[in-house]
Amino acid sequence: MERPPRDSPLPLLQRLQEQLQRCQRQIQREQQWHGKLPVLLLNRCWLRLETLPVSQLLARLPVDSSAHAPELVRFRQLLDGGIPVAEAEQSCWEEFGADACHRALRRYWEVQQQPQQLWSLEEYLSLVSRYRQGIEAAAAELPLLVMPRPQDPQRLSCHWYPGQASGDAPH
Repeated sequence: MERPPRDSPLPLLQRLQEQLQRCQRQIQREQQWHGKLPVLLLNRCWLRLETLPVSQLLARLPVDSSAHAPELVRFRQLLDGGIPVAEAEQSCWEEFGADACHRALRRYWEVQQQPQQLWSLEEYLSLVSRYRQGIEAAAAELPLLVMPRPQDPQRLSCHWYPGQASGDAPH
């Protein structure tokens, strides 16, 4: 059998596979949740797979929390409680001030039109919750976050690999 040329992508892909399998073996041994559990971050442009502790995710990949401004949360609570829109708006203005409400709303819509973060607070919390539940149930899956290409409007995508190093496809 002929050996692949030295510049073949095979060694790189093999290294990525080995890195994935090391992380799978690590979470397979874990019996409780902690902040040092690995999360894989794939840079598609450079085919670089980085391992981050879950505790460093927010520092490395900040979330969009514009929808969670206290002014907007309170407004939604009032609407959910059956308060008419005009009354809910007036109540928020009295509670927070009209300027603060306008700033929160403007920031929310700016982020919707031109996202600056790659994922939302809900997506982050969902990842942490699923990861933690899997570890605590001894059925851990390994999260793999795939970075979008530069200038791509796409956000982070999350794929889940089984905790056992079997080469199975992601979920």
